[in-house]
Amino acid sequence: MDETQKRILLKTARDTVEAVITRRPIPEPRSDDPELNAHCGCFVTLKNKGRLRGCIGQFISEGPLIELVSQMARASATGDPRFFSDTIRPNELKNLDVEISVLSPLRLTNDPLSLQLGVDGIYIKRGRASGCFLPQVATETGWSKEEFLSYCCAHKAGLPADAWRDPDTEVYLFTADVFGSTFKEI
Repeated sequence: MDETQKRILLKTARDTVEAVITRRPIPEPRSDDPELNAHCGCFVTLKNKGRLRGCIGQFISEGPLIELVSQMARASATGDPRFFSDTIRPNELKNLDVEISVLSPLRLTNDPLSLQLGVDGIYIKRGRASGCFLPQVATETGWSKEEFLSYCCAHKAGLPADAWRDPDTEVYLFTADVFGSTFKEI
């Protein structure tokens, strides 16, 4: 993504969050740019002074990326179950940071330890249980590869911490183009 495309996606996310939180109609995002109309996954993360306030995403999209960014921004602002009892309030908008992670396709790996910390995200699935960490989580936490995989299993997927070692557990890797800005700078 070039800087113009990133600004458009960040503005789309900001306008959506602002509309949802202030209970105004959500603007319909549109673009003629092929990159912004690509069918790829994304996550939208919202933080207030560094504190997580919402993070929701999808690995694939049946519609344009610009529309998925709007949908995930709305979901991050109002639909993250970790914050149902503490939803974002209008007076927080001036302090919000928006981060968008545009995802590569998932690729199944038979060697989870081949992941590159800070470059690869992980999606772990066994049966109906699943969980993921974006690539930046490894950088933010300073975890080793084993810790990254184990924490995802135990704290995101609800599996035993060492489930990533089990051949019945699918481990997928992906990369992300990650960019963000403060609400007031968008």
